[in-house]
Formats: sequence, structure tokens, C-alpha cells
Amino acid sequence: MIVCVCNAITEKEVREAARQGARTPEDAYARLGCEPQCGCCLDYAQEIIGAGRPKRPHLTVVVA
Repeated sequence: MIVCVCNAITEKEVREAARQGARTPEDAYARLGCEPQCGCCLDYAQEIIGAGRPKRPHLTVVVA
């Protein structure tokens, strides 16, 4: 599925950029050799990036 029409970026490309360490759509797009144009895709791209990040376990500090 196309995420960014302006740059013809797909979900697969955004997911791969996230796996390679992209934390924002702007970072993902830069890894793909472009930058956001109209901005309509940024929220969706961020959702994809967030979903692709490994979940960190929640740690509780206990003071004895």
C-alpha cells in the first residue's frame, strides 16, 4: 500500500526504514532519499514506524 503519494513510498519501505533505525517519518524518508512534501502521510507513516519498534518491558523500581 502507498503511504506517501508525493514520493511513492510504500508501507514496506517505511517498515524497512524503521527496522534500520528510523524513528520519525522524516528520518525514514531521508533513508529513502527523499523528504516529505505535502505532509498528509506523516501521521500514518509514524503509526507504521511505532508499530515496528520492539516493545520495551516496563520495569518497576523497588527500593527496599
